[in-house]
Amino acid sequence: MDNAFKRFIQGHFFMDSLICEITERIVSASAARKPLRIRAGGSKDFYGESLQGELLDLSALSGIISYEPSELVVTVRAGTPLTELKAALAERGQCLAFEPPHFGSPGASATCGGMVAAGLSGPSRASVGAVRDYVLGVKLLNGRGELLTFGGQMIKNVAGYDVSRLMVGALGTLGVLTEISLKVLSTSAAEATLMCSGLKQQTALDLLNRWGGQPLPLNASCWLFDATASPARDYLFVRLRGAAAAVEAACPRLMADVQAADGAAVAMDNAQTAADWDACRDQTLPFFKPPAPELGLWRLSVPQTAPVLELPYAQLIEWHGGQRWLWAPLAARQQLAQTAASVGGHLTLFRAPLESADLSLRRFTPLNATLGGIHQRLKAEFDPAGIFNRGRIYPDF
Repeated sequence: MDNAFKRFIQGHFFMDSLICEITERIVSASAARKPLRIRAGGSKDFYGESLQGELLDLSALSGIISYEPSELVVTVRAGTPLTELKAALAERGQCLAFEPPHFGSPGASATCGGMVAAGLSGPSRASVGAVRDYVLGVKLLNGRGELLTFGGQMIKNVAGYDVSRLMVGALGTLGVLTEISLKVLSTSAAEATLMCSGLKQQTALDLLNRWGGQPLPLNASCWLFDATASPARDYLFVRLRGAAAAVEAACPRLMADVQAADGAAVAMDNAQTAADWDACRDQTLPFFKPPAPELGLWRLSVPQTAPVLELPYAQLIEWHGGQRWLWAPLAARQQLAQTAASVGGHLTLFRAPLESADLSLRRFTPLNATLGGIHQRLKAEFDPAGIFNRGRIYPDF
């Protein structure tokens, strides 16, 4: 037997055996109503309310199952490292356009299953869409130990309800993902990053809103006040991606707008800015280092057109104004929540204070009665015994 074929057969039987083993654990846990904590790389253990239950390790459920570059579709197992998938796509000049964060830390690495379960997107999300917009299909094990298939491997798959996208952001509370099919895109032909200094927050937001309504290859943005600079200044970083002619034509146009707003703009080196955008994506920029152990990292998700939020905390703003980060104590929750709600947004405690010993802090904005009822009915259908990642989103979910 050919060695390559032999390895394929061995790998196939190993995965079947692994799925059977996971199924048996689910059935047993469901019968005993003992919670399971689903985990592969562990890079997002910090995200969500609490980690409860016996560990269900999916790291061995790894590998790219199929990849059709001409069809812009890839299918992977849930435990596949995100770095492995990105490397395979890069070899063919393709990428995950939504730039999923890695949040690498010692002993942890991002996986494709965690990417979907967390539903987090990177700097380009406001321009290209979120994780859910690229999920074509999934296979998962529900709380009864049944292996279910939703969606497929075609971009124009319209059969039935789009259940696969329910798994995006569910933090593993609805089932154990085993396989995921994703839409991928070709890497942009050209890219440029402009550093715009001297723009106050409202001026920067006004420019971003104006640019967003024009046919410009605007891909990502990041505004912050850098107190460590000499002198301390406001900075707006704007990334353009697209056809070479479009990027080349847009740069002087945006620079002229910045100058007209009494700011200054320069084009940066792409090699340097690639690392900077990755640092923004993975929250390794200096801003994301806790200023004090009693402060938590809060995310305010608001409309892009929302004005400056009058809060006594330094902010970093992404997604053309739609995502605003700040460090504040837990006592500021009500103020932050009211401020976000006043402009039609909501609040998330993204990272709890380092000094906090409370593992069940309320991280997410509570749902209203209607949405809460829908969530509970979905949970009861997919996980009737309530064993999957218990309490990870809400205390009773």
